[in-house]
Amino acid sequence: MEIDIQQLTPVTRSLTAADEFTQEPPLKDLLGPEHEVSDLRKLLSDKIVGQSAAMSAIVPYVYMYKSGLAPEGRPAAIFLLLGPTGTGKTKTVEAIAEMLHGSEKKLLKVDCGEFQMDHETAKLVGAPPGYLGHRETAPMLTQQQLTDATSETCDLALVLFDEIEKAAPSVTSLLLGILDKGTLRLGDNSLVNFEKTLIFFTSNLGAREMLKELNPHIGFQSGSSKADLDLSSKIEAIGISAVRKRFSPEFVNRIDAVVTYRPLEAEALEMILDHDVRNLQQHVNSRLGDRCFQIEVLPESRQFLLRKGVSKEYGARELKRTMHRELTQPLATMVARSEVGPGAMVRVALNTDGKSLVISADSVAQKATLPQPSILIVDDNHDLLLFLASEMRDEGWAMLTAESAANARELFLRCAPDTVLLDYMLGEDDGLKLALELHAQSSTTQIIMMTGGGLSQKERELCEKFGFPILYKPFLTEEVLRFLRGRLVAGVPVSDPQIRLRERSAAKIL
Repeated sequence: MEIDIQQLTPVTRSLTAADEFTQEPPLKDLLGPEHEVSDLRKLLSDKIVGQSAAMSAIVPYVYMYKSGLAPEGRPAAIFLLLGPTGTGKTKTVEAIAEMLHGSEKKLLKVDCGEFQMDHETAKLVGAPPGYLGHRETAPMLTQQQLTDATSETCDLALVLFDEIEKAAPSVTSLLLGILDKGTLRLGDNSLVNFEKTLIFFTSNLGAREMLKELNPHIGFQSGSSKADLDLSSKIEAIGISAVRKRFSPEFVNRIDAVVTYRPLEAEALEMILDHDVRNLQQHVNSRLGDRCFQIEVLPESRQFLLRKGVSKEYGARELKRTMHRELTQPLATMVARSEVGPGAMVRVALNTDGKSLVISADSVAQKATLPQPSILIVDDNHDLLLFLASEMRDEGWAMLTAESAANARELFLRCAPDTVLLDYMLGEDDGLKLALELHAQSSTTQIIMMTGGGLSQKERELCEKFGFPILYKPFLTEEVLRFLRGRLVAGVPVSDPQIRLRERSAAKIL
């Protein structure tokens, strides 16, 4: 299926039959009626800050595939993501991978900067027979690689060609067959099927011209919505023009949607900073365990980081570098020098000269004043339940155990535990349904799901929506204890969407 090149007008919305799905139904209607989940567009917009228009262009194609209405004989969708560096193009693909497969690494990524010479195309498809060492050349675009980029709950693979403008012309010529027919013939004459894939190209083409349009040297810009709309159209037109100059018409004609990312606004950067501060706190909690501490970044310190880190040319990457340099590195130095005690409150304030940050730690005897933490473990495996209870009781936890949903409800109402460790499989009971019920009764209680891997995609999305970490069996009890106690000492809720504590050695667990 091809699209007339004249249809590739500078818009950020879908350019094919996906327009009929712009008002898409709730995700639960496509993934299953038994659980209500958040809209995929909203979930992605929460992860990719400031680019809601881009999410609106991409999400309909995901729904088309989920509903079984994607076109046959070609990839499910082909996107070209344009815009300045650091605006979230690559992060978008990683976020979709996390939504569909549970991990942002579940995608096949090709760095086109490694394919700037024509002969390097052989690394994608493998050298044909007759060439020296052709058997030792493992191609990147194999059927197995696509299969590895899927999961048990979703067979849609994501393929990312990062910075496609850096690739040699022979690479884009090679891709024409994939974009048109959804197939690729490798050097050993085997065929790779790309029908169940979303293909993404990212590019910085036209980025400098876009920045000049956003920051003119002369004149004034109106703050009206009409002026903003005109500016968006101009930026998109710049991107489309740069694409048509760089790539052949037959390549551009096979792209379903050209999505233009705008430079991040101040409000979006503030949200990214808040997200980075939360991530730093979670990183401290998970890595330091019972030696963790709480971080408070005062408002004037946040404004300092934003002033130094805001760059329309480099986007969010400059903000991350500034935070790493001004906050993370000095904090790491204090930890290495034992200047921050367990349970301390670390405050990040602005220096009197306004040119640097001051980090101070108020050490307190946190362990002596904390009440005994309580945990309710719900599992129908009697032996495992007793083992976990014994191990955690030795560590000073007030233990509650239940082998059924009814018993768990009774203990939860009577004892109000700090944490609930809940198994997904509870015989005839639904562990996730029970978790949602307990969360509705007390949203401050930390609920953690245990599973051997039986959660579906929609159930994982529910866990992420309500902040239930997922603990995958088998696991080491010591790591679970360190994780839980670290968060209680720091006084922050458990919010990591997934905890993958895999057994690294012979674990003492039933």
